[in-house]
Amino acid sequence: MIRRLLPLLGLLAAACATAPPAPSPPPVERPVPLPPTGPAVEPGPASRPLPAGSVPLSVLPGWAREDHAAALQAYGAGCRPAADPMCESARAAAAQNPSRERARDWFEANFAAVEARTPDGSPGRLTSYFAPEYPARRFPDAEFSAPVLPPPPGWRRGDVGPTRAEIEALPAPHALAFMRAEDLFFMQIQGSGYLTFEDGTRARAAYAADNGQRFVGIATPMAERGLLPRDGTSGEAIRGWLAANRGDRAAEVMALNPRYIFFRMDPDDGGHPAGAAGVPLTARRSIAVDPAYWTYGTPVWIEADAGNLVGARSGYSGLVMALDTGSAIRGPVRADFYMGRGDAAGDEAGTVRHPLRMWRVVPRP
Repeated sequence: MIRRLLPLLGLLAAACATAPPAPSPPPVERPVPLPPTGPAVEPGPASRPLPAGSVPLSVLPGWAREDHAAALQAYGAGCRPAADPMCESARAAAAQNPSRERARDWFEANFAAVEARTPDGSPGRLTSYFAPEYPARRFPDAEFSAPVLPPPPGWRRGDVGPTRAEIEALPAPHALAFMRAEDLFFMQIQGSGYLTFEDGTRARAAYAADNGQRFVGIATPMAERGLLPRDGTSGEAIRGWLAANRGDRAAEVMALNPRYIFFRMDPDDGGHPAGAAGVPLTARRSIAVDPAYWTYGTPVWIEADAGNLVGARSGYSGLVMALDTGSAIRGPVRADFYMGRGDAAGDEAGTVRHPLRMWRVVPRP
C-alpha cells in the first residue's frame, strides 16, 4: 500500500497556585543557509554542536557517494513545515539548485545522525515496493476475471471482515474493474496501481480499505512447498508461477495471505501516488516505515548490502524520506523502499530483501 504508522509522545503538565517562574525556552534551531554565491558553508559544521548520541553525517557509510543535491530536493518535497523547523530552510536551499558540494555542506552544517537499533542489535530488513501498471477490463472474461472491489457498504476502519478466500467466493456485482488474478494480488500487496482499459483510458486504483486480516507473505510457504527455490522467491518469480498456474492452484496459494484490499478509482495524473503522509512519493527517495517508531516527514539514512535473492543488486544507501507505511512494515529498523512506477521498477523491487541499518537525520542545536 502505497502504503505503503509514529512514535507516541507523552505530555506531562502540572499547575498550582504558587507555580515557580517558567523556565527559559529552549534555544531556537538555527539553520545555516546556503550562501547566495561562492564557496560552500564554512565553518558551519564545526560551529554547531552535535546532539547527544549522534554522529556527523560525514561518517555515514556511503555518504561521500551520495547525490546530495538530489537528496536536498527530496527532503524539501517531503518535509512538513509545521512539524519540521528545518523544512523552510531546506526548500529555500533547494530552490537555488545548488551543486552537490554545496548541498552536502548544507546538510553537514544543519544535521547529524542517530542510529536506530533493533532490540537485540541485529540488522533490520529492507524490502521494496512500486506503483504497478496493469491492463484491465470493464467487464470480465476468461483471462480478466478478478474483480477490483470497493469497500463493503457500512465498512468502518478497524473492522475485521472475511478472509481473502471467503471474499473471492462471493459474487461481485459492484466491481470497479476486472484484472488478471495475479495482477490484482500484487496490486493489493503494493496498495495501489494504475490501470489501462481497452479504449486506452487510464485510472489509478487507490487504497480505500482492507478486511482487517493480518498480512502473510507467500514467498516462504511457496519455497517450503517446493514451488520455488529458496533463493528464487523474487516478485517476478512468484508472479510467473501464479500466472502459469492461474485458476484453483494459484488461488489456493494466494489464499495463504488472508488480507484483502479494497480500492477506489481516481484519475491518473501521470505522477507518483501519495503515501500515508499525504505527500506524493519520490522514486528511490521515499520509504514506508512503522509509525510506532518513526514520524512521517523524517529524513532517514539507509544502508543495505548483501541482498540474497537471485537478481538482487548488491546494495542501497542514501537519504530517503519516511512518507508511507504498510501492514508488513513493523519494527524500528524496517523499511519498504519506494522504487517507482511501472514494470522496470517492479522487477527491481521484487529482488530487494537486504539486511538494513537506519539513521535518523536530526537537526543540530
